[in-house]
Amino acid sequence: MTEKNNLLSLHPETLAIRAGLEASQFHEHSQGLYLTSSFTFDTAEEGAAMFIGQKPGYTYSRFTNPTVNAFQERLAALEGAERAIATASGMAAIQACMMSLLKAGDHIVASQSLFGSTINLFSGTLSKFGIETTFVDAGDQQAWRAAVKPTTRLFFLETPSNPLTEVADIAAIADIAHEADALLVVDNCFCSPALQQPLKLGADLVVHSATKYLDGHGRVLGGAVVGSSALIEPIYLHVRTAGPSLAPFNAWVLLSGMETLFIRMEKQCASALELARWLEAHPAIERVFYPGLASHPQHALAMRQQKLGGAVVSFVVKGGREAAWQLVDGVEVISRTANLGDVKSTITHPASTTHARITQEAREKAGIVEGLLRVAVGLEHVDDLKNDIARGLC
Repeated sequence: MTEKNNLLSLHPETLAIRAGLEASQFHEHSQGLYLTSSFTFDTAEEGAAMFIGQKPGYTYSRFTNPTVNAFQERLAALEGAERAIATASGMAAIQACMMSLLKAGDHIVASQSLFGSTINLFSGTLSKFGIETTFVDAGDQQAWRAAVKPTTRLFFLETPSNPLTEVADIAAIADIAHEADALLVVDNCFCSPALQQPLKLGADLVVHSATKYLDGHGRVLGGAVVGSSALIEPIYLHVRTAGPSLAPFNAWVLLSGMETLFIRMEKQCASALELARWLEAHPAIERVFYPGLASHPQHALAMRQQKLGGAVVSFVVKGGREAAWQLVDGVEVISRTANLGDVKSTITHPASTTHARITQEAREKAGIVEGLLRVAVGLEHVDDLKNDIARGLC
């Protein structure tokens, strides 16, 4: 088995398969699955040392488990990070990050084009604990700078954004955050480390919904926060105490999914680009949002900080909600579901699903119009996807 100190010499495609593997005394070739709530120790003295961190080892699966640890090590390697902490879902990862690093009276500057649940977490849950959030246009660097207060402790950015695929300059926003002595946290869900590594662009922490492309097959929930050991330690302690932990079985499934991450993303991105070009030329489509298109406002930036354009295509159908719902109801191949990152293509109407619980004003400010649809492109033949969408277009 490859030694951990040799991982830096390996390519990311190899790390997605080999990083984190640690065989037991049985020398299994695939990752072992450790379905146990606790672990025994030889003596009381050893148990005491392990519980306070003086001796490495596994004690209780809420915070130490070999399968979960393998997932954490693999993801950290792919992101070029020192450490990762796994959580039960992507939202659990964001919540753990915020609750660990912030306190009452602190201030967040966040991009306004965020996943609906993230907006609700910031404007609802965190505000109850005295943590204030200012939402800004992700592409307006002056707005980020102007939003800074003496109490600003953290910037939060999702790029590309969900669902409009808005791309923001990670390096520039990192500089603004660091000038304000604030941390930059980047949600890398849409790209995964196969397409983008925010830490190398200046971000301090990266959050993932492993439910999406890291699994890639729509099977389990999972999340993670990735960064330096110093920043991950308080998040680990929060997860250890509060318990939003990743299940060992889910970690085992995610490890399997990550083995095909790079080859999946390459194919899905190629199909997404072809679909986006087809949609852009269709008379029933008002506008297409896809970073790989030359017409995308941040196309040049996306091609600098991403390897490919991504696998999510959003577009506005002429005719508003009625026309959008007609298209959704008409598909026979594409799955009607709000999840993404699957080998099976999915379609959703953001205004009535992923962003339904935020206010109409917030939706309009974020560009979530009634005719907007989001397709997460899977591994089907792209001509079948075009024909499926064409059924529902007037």
